[in-house]
Amino acid sequence: MIAERVSYKWAYPHDIPGSRFGPEDGPWPRPYQLLDEQDLWRELRILAKPHSSPIGPQGKFKADSVNFQPAPSAKTQDRYVVTQLEVNGRLWAFTGVFDGHLGDVTVEHVAHHLPIIVRDFLREAEDSNSGVEPTPESISACFTKAIMAFDDAIAHDVLDLFGGSVDQLDNYTDAQIRDIINDQHKGGANWRKARLCMYGTTALVALVDPEHTNLWIANLGDCEAFLASPSNNAKDWKVEALTVNHNGDNAAELERVRQSHPGEPECVLDNRVLGAIAPTRCFGDIPFKQPPAFTRRILYNLFPGFHNTSPWEEFLVRNKTPPYITAEPQITHRRLDGDDAKNTFWSYTNKSAVQLPSAPLPRFLILASDGFAALCDGERQQRVIESWARSMVSRDPPGSVTDAEPGSRQDNMALRLLRLALGGEDRFGVSRLLTLDMPDESWIDDTSIVVRTI
Repeated sequence: MIAERVSYKWAYPHDIPGSRFGPEDGPWPRPYQLLDEQDLWRELRILAKPHSSPIGPQGKFKADSVNFQPAPSAKTQDRYVVTQLEVNGRLWAFTGVFDGHLGDVTVEHVAHHLPIIVRDFLREAEDSNSGVEPTPESISACFTKAIMAFDDAIAHDVLDLFGGSVDQLDNYTDAQIRDIINDQHKGGANWRKARLCMYGTTALVALVDPEHTNLWIANLGDCEAFLASPSNNAKDWKVEALTVNHNGDNAAELERVRQSHPGEPECVLDNRVLGAIAPTRCFGDIPFKQPPAFTRRILYNLFPGFHNTSPWEEFLVRNKTPPYITAEPQITHRRLDGDDAKNTFWSYTNKSAVQLPSAPLPRFLILASDGFAALCDGERQQRVIESWARSMVSRDPPGSVTDAEPGSRQDNMALRLLRLALGGEDRFGVSRLLTLDMPDESWIDDTSIVVRTI
């Protein structure tokens, strides 16, 4: 964080986009430090930890990432992944953002292992259909199968310790269950398996084939994906939302849950599943996917575990016909070999963008956790993405848009998008979000962004 704080201003809750606190969460106003541009960019880089990676055939494309949380005492529960999956000598590009809840145990597990699982399923599908060209539909099915199998294993790796089903728990005393799952003195393998069941994460994953002709998006929860495509004049950009939210704000999702549980009016309560959780599709969150005995007999006996079981009992009494949330992703497919930008080209020569027949103007794929939507939603979100896309290829971008030459190695697309979402050229607004004096609380949600050229 900034070492010296010399110029203080004052902020109220309504000054902070996406604020988690209202006027009742005083005292207000709270001080913040007004930063100059140099200090602002330095602070933003420290907090967002920008990272860049080449991706795609011969590193032709670029993926930039940030994971941002300004509160000094908060530990972000967001994760992102940028990697390539080797499948029989060919590379599939895999990018994703993950938004954990209740803790970071499950989100860390998913971010690390999901790329490996997807790779293995792609290998298996290719080996079992040797000589057959995969179709977009077959890859979508493989993608779905990998995700659901991975989630299914979270609970069943634990149930396998007790005969493979919840019904078998009746054959064990609580003392026996505690002895099996609290095995930290033996290395903790069972304890780690059980602990994964206590937490959950949303997920948004993009997969691009080795030929770079197809894009698949798999979505669980309320992260968002956008495809920004240029017109021929590079000034007008089309921003297409590739996902819909799977949470209590989506009436269709809530109705899907109700239809799956007829005769259970409390399967959705206050726009939350079982009155307790907003996302309707997630990894983990096993208390919503298994009968109550799983939570009461296994998770209540885990140490350290639930310090207070009362909040869990409030929704477990409504848990009659699980699962209530699902890990079945919504898959979106797009072809990438169309004519979107074939007549427009960009190249950075002599520190400026010029029209040259060298490389097509890129499209941008944006993956963002819900913290991005909290900072700028609705029409403002559309304007922010359009403005950001124009600035990425502009001849003379505003000085506050970036602290590096556009297109240079030091430039980070995700960091620039985050800056605009935080307030762009509004130095007061961005400074408020970065330096608000609230040492024991996170005043805005975690925000992870991955931007890659397509």
